[in-house]
Amino acid sequence: MTKFRLCLGSVALGILLLAGCSSKTEVESDLHIADAPDWVNEGNQMLNDRDGRLFHGIGSAPTMGNLSLQKTTADDRARAELARIFSSYMKVASNDYSAAAGDGDEQLSEQAVTRQIDSLTQINLSGAKIIGRWRDEDTGMIWSLAELDIKSVKETLDKAMEMSPALRDFLSREGDSIFDRMTGAEQ
Repeated sequence: MTKFRLCLGSVALGILLLAGCSSKTEVESDLHIADAPDWVNEGNQMLNDRDGRLFHGIGSAPTMGNLSLQKTTADDRARAELARIFSSYMKVASNDYSAAAGDGDEQLSEQAVTRQIDSLTQINLSGAKIIGRWRDEDTGMIWSLAELDIKSVKETLDKAMEMSPALRDFLSREGDSIFDRMTGAEQ
């Protein structure tokens, strides 16, 4: 009888595990906020369109009793999201650079590359612009859209004196293709 219970318990556990594995998590990418601009519903993005190669970060802030503070909070959160996206881009770029440099004369230590990439990220994010805001009339929530163009990133690269010339040249030469790979828009 004990073996039967153990066997039955094992079968029940197996069924539960299979049921858990077979369920599919569905993630809704559109917020479906009525009357909201597309950028609010679509969220953070890397875009490759007729306007160029763009990083977009979206931030929001609930009502706070102070409209100026609410706007600033939404703007800051949009910039923080932009920093997160740009950081991912720069991490891919640094990995690509490290792989391409190999053992040659242009090789930099991983720590040196990381330090230069972090510095470049901070400099570039200071050039990010808030290009849109939207207020949800129903909830009072304010949404902000921060943008950074890859062209301004390249202009910053040209002026970055502390950066290794080899890393600067690599990012200038390969930046667009890295962006295109990340957005799935390889040409």
